[in-house]
Amino acid sequence: MSVCGAARFRGSVARILQQHRAVCSHTSGSSTEGIREKLQAFPGGSVELRKQRDSGVALLTLNNPARRNALSGSMMLDLEQRLCELETWTEGRAVIVQGAAGTFCSGSDLSAVRAIANPHDGMKMLSCGDVSGRLPLISVALVEGRALGGGAELTTACDFRLMTSDAVIQFVHKHMGLVPGWGGAARLVRIVGSQNALKLLSGARKVDPDTGKQMGLVDEVLHCSSGEGEALCQAERWLGPLIQGPAPVIQAVKRVVVSGRELPLDQALQTERSVFGTVWGAPANLEALALKPKHK
Repeated sequence: MSVCGAARFRGSVARILQQHRAVCSHTSGSSTEGIREKLQAFPGGSVELRKQRDSGVALLTLNNPARRNALSGSMMLDLEQRLCELETWTEGRAVIVQGAAGTFCSGSDLSAVRAIANPHDGMKMLSCGDVSGRLPLISVALVEGRALGGGAELTTACDFRLMTSDAVIQFVHKHMGLVPGWGGAARLVRIVGSQNALKLLSGARKVDPDTGKQMGLVDEVLHCSSGEGEALCQAERWLGPLIQGPAPVIQAVKRVVVSGRELPLDQALQTERSVFGTVWGAPANLEALALKPKHK
């Protein structure tokens, strides 16, 4: 590249960055009411929440099989409401995020995406359907079939990822001229490291279960195929040992781990002390002390 060409390139990059800073500044504090109306204009599918009170495990299901469980505009709003319900479920221990009909999620419905394909609406959309920090329980992404684009991002918002033997995770954002915006890139770096994250994002590489487990993206490969109906049973069995104990304690464990993972150290330490104060002397602690045999 010539000197003049390099100068023009740097100038173009500077202008783009300036424009995006202006967009971010304008939208960061603005209301999402307008974007909600636009998203609601693109219905289809649903996000369902079923709480299993005996086990304390909730099933969060993306249900839009006609479009491989792509998130329609109304589903993004549904997802936000379901997350609010999870946040107030005091008896909950864990949530399994899954897709209906043997596939996880193929990303966002392109009909809705095309209607808001401008920077202002795009920035506002990020506040709708954003799962970042919103899963208060131990969370598992049960990946059957394909998890593409926004669906791949959703898997990273969960604490654990389980895949059936024929499933695929693929960050296809590059093919749409995009990068993740719901925190998928930042979380991916923390899960698999910057080099692997760069390979997955810049190459839009398909991740099969074995490759995913090797790089740390996948926690367990389930010995079944997508859509057989066995995956959920295996996921619940895998999750069982992690959620034994009182729900308030399991939730407290989740909070201190998330704060340690995502907050600066001083804030994480402060959060840990605060959470400790909610369980010290609480019923579960007192019951354990009463049952504990004396030291010999």
